[in-house]
Order: sequence, then C-alpha cells, then structure tokens
Amino acid sequence: MFTGIIEATAEVIALGGGKLTTQRPPIFNDVHEGSSIAVAGVCLTVVSLSPHALTFDVVPTTLGKTKLGSLRTGERVNLERALRASGRLEGHMVQGHCEAIGLVLDTEVKGGSVMLSVEVPEVLTPFIVPQGSIAIDGVSLTVANIQDQTLTVALVPYTCAQTTLGTLKQGDSVNIETDIIGRYSQKLVHVGS
Repeated sequence: MFTGIIEATAEVIALGGGKLTTQRPPIFNDVHEGSSIAVAGVCLTVVSLSPHALTFDVVPTTLGKTKLGSLRTGERVNLERALRASGRLEGHMVQGHCEAIGLVLDTEVKGGSVMLSVEVPEVLTPFIVPQGSIAIDGVSLTVANIQDQTLTVALVPYTCAQTTLGTLKQGDSVNIETDIIGRYSQKLVHVGS
C-alpha cells in the first residue's frame, strides 16, 4: 500500500523488452530486489538495482492500461516506496492499481495554486466525489470538482515543485486511481440492489 505522498522524482533511463529502468534516488537506500515502488502511481516490483538505477518488470497489460507504455527516455516519473506498517498515512490509501489513463485538459493558475482539469473515462465517474480522494500519477489529491467526465484538483505550489504534476500541460496523459473506499462502497450498493 502507498499513501500518494511522493518521495522523489526520477528520470526514465530505459523502457523496452518488458523492463522499465529509472534513476535510483539517493533516499531509496533501503530498497532491495522484491521491493514495491509506485512509479507514476503504478505498483511495480524491483527486479534488479544498482547504486544509481532501479529496474522493474512491466507486463503488456500494465503498459496498455497505464501511461507507462508511452514513457520516453529522459522523462521524469513520481516515485514512492511502499508504506511500512509503522508509518504515517499522510495522504490516503493508494494501492498502485491504476484504473485508467486521463487526459490533461487545462492547467490554470488561480490564487497561488494551479487548477488541473483532467478528462477521465466515464466508467470512473461514479467513484469520484467532490472533496474525495484521487491519485493522479500516484499523487494523493483532493477532488475540487467533478462535472461529467472532467475532474478538477487544486495543486499547491509544494506539489507542483516536488512532483511531475507541476510540468503537466494540455494533452498530457496521467494515470488515474480512484479512492478504494469509493470503489468498494459503489460495489456494495450494486450488490445490495
């Protein structure tokens, strides 16, 4: 499990042959083979590492359902190590199981923050509620608004500076993971009816 509180960003070194390699941030000194890392919000397992790189297996399903398949060498991704059982849950419960790719519609500076608008697939809209939680590229955020298929969140300056969200522009793809509590609640409503 993750919290959506990004620990570092890293450059993509290579992608191909079922492998994704990123830089290894210096603070990831406790990572080992078998560690779970959220890469742009996608839970991946470290299969090999060096002092400066982390390599993950990526299967065709993951590449097709997330933006990982369109990453390019040199592009930056958000990274988060899995939450330790004794750790603080400072964001929200994030599984690293991205459900879909969203499309950035607009970024608008407003009152010191950036309002980020993202088009999400219609199938996700029942799970998105105003003031609820959402993970975009692995970042834990609060939904400011949802109208039809347009999701809006406010990015504070710290989030813009410390994650890849500050560099997003119209037309960019982002990984979307809705709140697990909302998904289970929706499932229970349908089972009970």
